Amino acid sequence: MSLSDSQRRVHEWISRYEEGYFHPLTNLARLTEEVGELAREINHRFGEKTKKDDESEGDLAMEMADILFVLICIANREGLDLQTAFDRMMAKVESRDQDRWTLKSENSEK
Repeated sequence: MSLSDSQRRVHEWISRYEEGYFHPLTNLARLTEEVGELAREINHRFGEKTKKDDESEGDLAMEMADILFVLICIANREGLDLQTAFDRMMAKVESRDQDRWTLKSENSEK
């Protein structure tokens, strides 16, 4: 599913409700909360802070999806096209950073 498709799907779901999109500052607070949840899970998995014995394993992909959902809500509310923005960003890094990193040889593992 493209970002455009994802934006459309989120908009169709949000549009079913009278409340609509949250205010930008509310969405920013939500985004911060979701990024914190991702940071906590990454810290538990890869950092020095281990989980308590009674804590269940988190889901990194779902934490990232929560962040993506809130970003899409912000973009939709502000009338931004994330697909176009993402494509522009990739063109920027592909040209700016093309000689910055060491390319893998064709024989190296991926």
